[in-house]
Amino acid sequence: MLNAVINNGADAVYFGIDGFNMRILAENFHVDDLPSIVELCHSKNVQAHLALNTILYNSELAEAERIVKAAKDAGIDYIICWDFSVIALCKKYDIPICISTQASISNLASIQQYQTLGAKRIVLARECNLQDILEIRKGTDIEIETFIHGAMCIALSGRCFMSQDIFGRSANRGDCIQPCRREYEIYDGRKDYSILLGKDYVMSSKDLCTIDFIDTLIETGINSFKIEGRKRSPEYAAKVTSVYRRAIDAYADGHLTQDLKDTLKIELTSVYNRGFTTGFYKHDPTAEDFAHEEGNSALERKEFVGEVINYFKQSQVAYVALKSAPLKEGDKILIIGSTTGVIEMIVPQLFSDDKPVEGGEKGDRLTFVCETLVRPRDKVYLIRPKEAKDKQKFAWT
Repeated sequence: MLNAVINNGADAVYFGIDGFNMRILAENFHVDDLPSIVELCHSKNVQAHLALNTILYNSELAEAERIVKAAKDAGIDYIICWDFSVIALCKKYDIPICISTQASISNLASIQQYQTLGAKRIVLARECNLQDILEIRKGTDIEIETFIHGAMCIALSGRCFMSQDIFGRSANRGDCIQPCRREYEIYDGRKDYSILLGKDYVMSSKDLCTIDFIDTLIETGINSFKIEGRKRSPEYAAKVTSVYRRAIDAYADGHLTQDLKDTLKIELTSVYNRGFTTGFYKHDPTAEDFAHEEGNSALERKEFVGEVINYFKQSQVAYVALKSAPLKEGDKILIIGSTTGVIEMIVPQLFSDDKPVEGGEKGDRLTFVCETLVRPRDKVYLIRPKEAKDKQKFAWT
């Protein structure tokens, strides 16, 4: 995912390491990875932002200091936080801090207080609308960051207690299992009667999407746009980053038309989403901003096909083994690898033993021109339109 967002135009990447980030259940980096992460990001002119944005307990302060010191030694550009213990540690080690949306900052007085503590950037509360942001922008020169795409939490700036109350797993410690995304029923104990709330998922918001008015957000004077992509797939990270990169660049060049916005929005529907909402930017959310189904509403799905055996740099040819499904010319595929990131392409002319073929079956080995460098053991996935039978449910315990 790190390579995917770097290769698709991110100016900065925010990430967590084991402990003290809001997705503790994810496959996180380790503190020892910090030097290589920063080196990779900086080699691509990308900033590295470390998220230490959970609440901390007293017994954890020594470990938090070890992480902050390691971040300083590695050259981290920002630490994203809101617990005052982390803010104090960042001040001690002279690391720029970005105040997390968890702090629910929605006014100038709060911003001024955080500035006195050394904050250089503020991620505004997601509950701020466009007028709120305009007024804040006029009243301060601090850097402002806002979310432009991704999952939305029904609770105020994501500070939810439902997972903790029901299952003893705290969202504010990065351990949320998202019970809000489930289907529920109302039960009348006296009459032994229940009503299934199956039409709308009244605690599950649609995903934020701002591609329709990204030009307005740019003109508001926001310094940094944030894509929420935690625990999403590499292809999600690649696609969403690519779409907004192209939109922002098109605006800068004077070419951001409505037709381009419409095209880019269609691309966004191809990867994981719960339907789209404009969040709080234009109006307070209504019933239309809640999800209408559980799980993924993406219009496409991926199917594992095989993996790369070799890549011939001089001729730009990929050598692929088909392991589970057929492949033919004209298919849309993804090639995903830890160093490669995510490559999306249409399969060109295929060859078997240097002879042109229309396609191959499971067990075949094929070559085709691939202008982007891929690597042995990179996975190859076929992209298919999603059908009703492909609808997936969340699995959680």
